[in-house]
Amino acid sequence: MRDIHVLLLSYSSSNSLKHALTSLNFIHNRIKDVTVFGESNLSLQLSFSSINQEIKYIKLIGEDLGLSLNDYVHKLSCEYVLFLYDQDYFNSHVKDTRLELYGNHYVMTYPYMIKGIVIERPFLVKTSFLKQVNFFSKYQVPFKEAVLPSWLSKINRSNIIVIKSNFVSQTFKNTSKHMIAKLNFIEKYQYNPESDGNLPSISVFIANYNMADYVGIAINSCLLQSNPPEKILIVDDGSTDNSYKELEKWKESPKVEIFKQSNKGKAKALNNLIPYIETEFVVELDADDWFDSDAFSIIKKHLKSLPNDVGVLYGNLRNWVQENPQNIKYKGITKGKPINSKNELLSYLFPVGPRIYRTSALKDNKGFPIIKFEDGRMYEDVSILNDLLKNKRLLYEDFTVYNVRAHGANITKKNHSNWSDFLNYLD
Repeated sequence: MRDIHVLLLSYSSSNSLKHALTSLNFIHNRIKDVTVFGESNLSLQLSFSSINQEIKYIKLIGEDLGLSLNDYVHKLSCEYVLFLYDQDYFNSHVKDTRLELYGNHYVMTYPYMIKGIVIERPFLVKTSFLKQVNFFSKYQVPFKEAVLPSWLSKINRSNIIVIKSNFVSQTFKNTSKHMIAKLNFIEKYQYNPESDGNLPSISVFIANYNMADYVGIAINSCLLQSNPPEKILIVDDGSTDNSYKELEKWKESPKVEIFKQSNKGKAKALNNLIPYIETEFVVELDADDWFDSDAFSIIKKHLKSLPNDVGVLYGNLRNWVQENPQNIKYKGITKGKPINSKNELLSYLFPVGPRIYRTSALKDNKGFPIIKFEDGRMYEDVSILNDLLKNKRLLYEDFTVYNVRAHGANITKKNHSNWSDFLNYLD
């Protein structure tokens, strides 16, 4: 009975693709069709002995794996879809694995292990179920390796069966620091949802300006949390790209509130959101950055014992460089340090972050100060921290949950011109 459509995803070399195709002979009596998703230059004139159908090669729509999969699976009629990933191929143990899903089990997974990291990978999925739950696009997850794990994180665990047997091998395991950093991030999608009514409440506020390519990733990172924030407040600051159209895709989410204004700068944009904050704390998220999926579990645990005289909690930053639209590279962690005075704040060599504000401290300060320098459009983070230092403490704790993206369109993260002029206006 040929009831499986095999999808081979993101194979980066002809050799590994050849291994994968050849290994399908172990389950040849179940396979109806095979489709390879990726670059056309890997196309091989290969076949495996027991399948007469031509192997299909699909180039990704706009280099977007999630979008391409969503489009393609709706055309499939087989009972099952089977996924194999770059470097994966079957070994003989697959012949002893029962490739069937019964009852309320719609997804079969297997563990991918590397350097002590264990990633649960979707393997066999009921096609009817796959058509009901879309994958995230490249505008919703930070890199393509997160597409299937993030999809899996949305599935009720009672619908998943985990196969422990070792029936998948790899031609090569990428242990570069860039890949390990990605896998460490992905592994957190698997953390179980947490609920603790005694933890403080927290919201997120985001000011977006011309970040259509990235703002969806920022928003989704708040929703894919093991302990989500109570509210996500977003204001579009007069963007001239497709940002607001991207934001509107999230308007049906009960946790998301979207606002818009003419371009007035980040400080004024965030100030317009402050009246809508009803939680004890609020964390600022840049529209081109994103959180780890355990971020709010970690943050809330730090906030639970936060002294009353602390106005801002902050930690470390994980840094990435967007080299091109398809490739992001890990650059390392910037460790924070304590700030106890204005001089220490002004000598801080990188942005203080993530900045988790006590809401009452922000409101007592009447929000972000709008100083005469550039009408408050630059260094708004330094301005507010400087103000809060007059009455509250800034507290550093050693935790890393915030991802900073450096890219060509972001000028403020690399432009430190006029700093001396700014200092002349700082109270």
